[in-house]
Formats: sequence, structure tokens, C-alpha cells
Amino acid sequence: MESLTTAISVQVDKRDKELAVKILNRLGLNMSTYINMAIKQLINKDGVPFEIVNPKPSKELLKAMREGEDILNGKIKAKSYTNMHEMLKDLKA
Repeated sequence: MESLTTAISVQVDKRDKELAVKILNRLGLNMSTYINMAIKQLINKDGVPFEIVNPKPSKELLKAMREGEDILNGKIKAKSYTNMHEMLKDLKA
């Protein structure tokens, strides 16, 4: 049976494409081969072959965000600085 091919065109961020091409080159692949591999995996898995989730902040980040809100709301007293040099001086002390 004769294999028929068709072309697709997609728009991607220029920098993302450059980074992807570099990685693919190191793997001995080109963009066309990779896209074909990705499509085959999509078909084989009958869905996207990787997890797609909204990133969730870590517990540490959530704690830091709550602390920042508490500082802004005046619940926690915190020293403020007018410039980076003052802050670095305190950090070194």
C-alpha cells in the first residue's frame, strides 16, 4: 500500500523553536521526525502522551506568599529597606 503524506504548518515562539532544534540535533533528530514521533504517540496512547496540568506552587512557596501578604497587611512587622545595599549589609551581619 502506498504511503501518503501531507504537510502541516504550526506557529511557535521563535526562541522555543531554536531551543527545540538544538535539543533535537543533539539527539540526532530533526523537527519533522520529532513531530511524526509525537503524532504516532498521540495515536498509540489515544490521547496526549504526557501529563498536562496546571503548575501548583510548593508548600514552601505558599507559606512564603501568605507571609508576604501578612507583612503587607501589617499582621507581621518586617524591616524595610530603601536600597539593596542596606539589605545586603543586614544579611552579612
